Amino acid sequence: MPDFERFRILLEEERARKLALLRALRADISSANAARQDSNVDDEHDPEGSTIAFELSQASALLQQSSSGLEQVDAALARIAAGTYGACAVCGEPIADGRLEARPSTPFCILHAAAGRHGR
Repeated sequence: MPDFERFRILLEEERARKLALLRALRADISSANAARQDSNVDDEHDPEGSTIAFELSQASALLQQSSSGLEQVDAALARIAAGTYGACAVCGEPIADGRLEARPSTPFCILHAAAGRHGR
């Protein structure tokens, strides 16, 4: 079995960054919600209301994206622990090191990622 320690380290670092980002986004959402409630803003008629609504929408989208990314990182770490990391989840062929360096959490070889056949 190949040594994937460098990828485990990359994934652990990415996991720490995503957890910090998730905490920050949750704090931003809480602050925006508090500002919205405290100001009694009418989003449709108050120019500031659309800004708060936009900030909430953006932060919520980033939160969802970051949560999904964290799930992918956790799944990759689980594959390392299980000894299946580096093999395509569709065909079982080895995933190229260059692809793993670019996307350490990917479960797919370039062929199956590009073809959109994710086996889900």
